[in-house]
Amino acid sequence: MTQTELAMRSSEQALRIAMVAGEASGDLLASLVLDKLKEHWPQLRAQGIGGSRMVRSGFEAQWPSEKLAVFGYLDALRVYRSLSRIRSGLVQQWTQKPPNLFIGFDAPDFNFGLERQLRQQGVKTLHVVCPSFWAWRPARVKVLAECADHVLCLFPFEPPLLAAHGIKASYIGHPLASVIPLQPDKAKARVELGIAERDTLIALLPGSRRSEVQHIAPTLLETARLLAAKRPGIRFALPTTVERQSQVVQLIEAEGLSALIQVVLNGSHQVLMAADTAIVASGTATLEAALCKCPMVIVYRVGRVSGWLLRHMHLQKWVGLPNILANEEIVPELLQDAAQPVAIAREVERWLDEPARVQAVQPRFMDLHRILRQDTGAIAVKVVDELVYAALIAV
Repeated sequence: MTQTELAMRSSEQALRIAMVAGEASGDLLASLVLDKLKEHWPQLRAQGIGGSRMVRSGFEAQWPSEKLAVFGYLDALRVYRSLSRIRSGLVQQWTQKPPNLFIGFDAPDFNFGLERQLRQQGVKTLHVVCPSFWAWRPARVKVLAECADHVLCLFPFEPPLLAAHGIKASYIGHPLASVIPLQPDKAKARVELGIAERDTLIALLPGSRRSEVQHIAPTLLETARLLAAKRPGIRFALPTTVERQSQVVQLIEAEGLSALIQVVLNGSHQVLMAADTAIVASGTATLEAALCKCPMVIVYRVGRVSGWLLRHMHLQKWVGLPNILANEEIVPELLQDAAQPVAIAREVERWLDEPARVQAVQPRFMDLHRILRQDTGAIAVKVVDELVYAALIAV
């Protein structure tokens, strides 16, 4: 059978793909890739661990992606036994009835062990989102080489670094760069949120994990209180997910800030497009803010033990994706003890009071957007096709 014939056979068959996506960012990325895969393989069946966006794309979620939303080392230790049982069950299931391909979206602490065992059983493995070995935990690249047949990278500098370690990789860009328009419509976003053109709006993004909200949201809420006292009439919007909505609302009500802060369900892009500036927990949300052309203050706080470990394992000068990609600090970062409400409020006010500074950062955000805008789904389909073809050849 020729390669062309095998490719046709792979596109016509009821392809079975096992997937595991952790957290909200993994759920979004996986859903975008899954939609493109289903265009190529209409009979595709995908199952495993995923979130609500994947389910809307036809995914069979045996476990919710929320299970993998672990924050810091102490949290990881608390849930280790539970996650180990889930992973063992998936290995047994997919070993007895092997899928055509396994795709792990981020969540390396969970997915690497799963990928290694499946690969040893002959299942082709694709890992999406290169672990940040270039920023911290450099030994992870050796583990990745054992676990993945191919890696899809979100940032252009990663494939050459992986190639130096003998790992096949492709740059797919970041899917958010295609979802978010190059020129956000701020006026439309404000109308949708009920925010007047003259109002000052600050976006609050404390993170998508339960423990992130627990550790970081109180600091953001106290910052909002300080800013409101200095600037009467200022508005705040806090986008959240269905999973975090109750927790967020309870925190806001406990602080007596319900009249000040508008909670927006599943509307992070809308809020960031409408906002004058944002306070954002380090993570994918910092990239979302940059793509929405929203000036930001990056904050992050973890427990003291986790903070000590991260500080001693970190290789980069910065933690925020806009700064890492620009290779300089284009937006301020306040981490751990530096992430105090007074200091955060001061940085927010700098964005509000220095329009020239805002104008200067906009072209940097636009440059990042253009670099990251690729046909992510099409590249993913090509790689999946090659891996499925390789699996058919081996049969």
